[in-house]
Parts: sequence; C-alpha cells; structure tokens
Amino acid sequence: MASRTSEIGYDQLHHFVAAGVWDSAPVERALVKEADRLVGDEAGFLVIDDTALPKKGTHSVGVAPQYASALGKTANCQSLVSVTLASREVPVMVGLRLFLPDSWTSDAARMARAQVPKKRQIALTKPEIAIEEIDRVIASGARFGCVLADAGYGSSGLFRQALSERGLLWAVGLSRRQNVYPADVALIFAVANVGNKRKYHIPDQQPVSAESILARDCQEFRVRRGIMGNKETRYVTTQRTWGNRGAIRPSP
Repeated sequence: MASRTSEIGYDQLHHFVAAGVWDSAPVERALVKEADRLVGDEAGFLVIDDTALPKKGTHSVGVAPQYASALGKTANCQSLVSVTLASREVPVMVGLRLFLPDSWTSDAARMARAQVPKKRQIALTKPEIAIEEIDRVIASGARFGCVLADAGYGSSGLFRQALSERGLLWAVGLSRRQNVYPADVALIFAVANVGNKRKYHIPDQQPVSAESILARDCQEFRVRRGIMGNKETRYVTTQRTWGNRGAIRPSP
C-alpha cells in the first residue's frame, strides 16, 4: 500500500495500522460493500470458519494454547473467527474477529496491559462472535443465500437457533456422535410412582445420535471442486426432520 503513493511512508502506514487508534467501522463498511459488488448474490454463501495465527510468545492479545485449525492440532496461537462472502467459487473475506480465551477474559489486569478495548473485554464464544458478524453483514445489505459453518459452530444449538430466528438458510457440520431430538419434541413433567416429584421438565422423547436421524433423509451429492479433486458428502436434512430451514452434515 505504501509503495502506491509517495505521500505516505512505510513506517507511517505501519504505525497507523498497528496502533489501531482509528475507527475501523467505515473501512469495514466499505469492504463489505465492495465484496457485495464483486460476489454478492442471492444464491451465494456466507462462510463462517476459524483462522489461527501460531505464536511463540505470550504477550500478543488472545494468544494461548488452543486448537489451531491451520496446524490441525492444539498449539500456542491466536484464534480468529473469519467471515467470507462467496459465490461462484470466488471468496472475499469481509470479517476477522479475534477470539479471547478464558485465560484472557478472566485476567482484567492482563487485558488492561495489552490495551484490549473495554467493549471487547467480555467473554464471548466463537459462535457468539460469529452471530455478531453475521448481523453486521446483514445490516450492510450484502447479498447471500445461505450460511455455511463447520462442526466447531454447528455443534452449538444456540448458534443454529440464532440462524433460524433470523430467517436464514444454513448448512453446518455436526459431530455424528452428538445426541439430538426430533423437531416435535416437547418438555413434560414425568410422573414418578415412588419418591419425590421431579423439579424439572424432561423431554418426552429419547435422544438419538445425529447420524441415525440424518441417515433416514440422506443423499450423496457433490459440494464443490477443489485442488484435491471433487469433495462429496452424504448427509443433508430435510425440513420435515428438523422443523426449520437448516441442513446439518455430521463430521467424519
């Protein structure tokens, strides 16, 4: 960027970006607007994923031993929630938010030393951060037809519920071993023949594994072309099974 103009030096630009003493909201709005111009489409996708930045030290904000998706293992790193607008196999990133693990949010002095903004000094899960970003993209007017996410987000019932509450189509990953209930499950008070009465509601149906439910309404289909060839998946849910607008694919 500095090489494109003679009015701003490299050191000046580096300080401007690194110091962060400016409001990023106007830049982010311009980014989403340009992304929508390039790839916005009612048949497009908003992709939620993780991005990891491996680190050696302990002073970078949010750094901690945690799962690093880029490395495929737990390592000392920063973890970020990424939001990408994509259509016709062309992705444009529109958001990248730092996740703060408990070792940071539980240490106010550490966050103060690192100059973490006050509004960011609260504990948020990655699905909660993702929902904030989805709301920001929706408010910008960017066009997309479906939200995609892997099992790191899809395993969160609150995340799936938040997507449905916003009237969004979504397709997410889910562990095949996770227990789930059909959409018509209800909560009841079980009547015990002996002993004390129950204090809490219980489901009127037994949970079953996600794999067994999805296997009843599955089909094999090609999801995209990649550098390693075609990728395929077997599982897709129907509205009849889940009672909402989402689809869930179990993780291998």
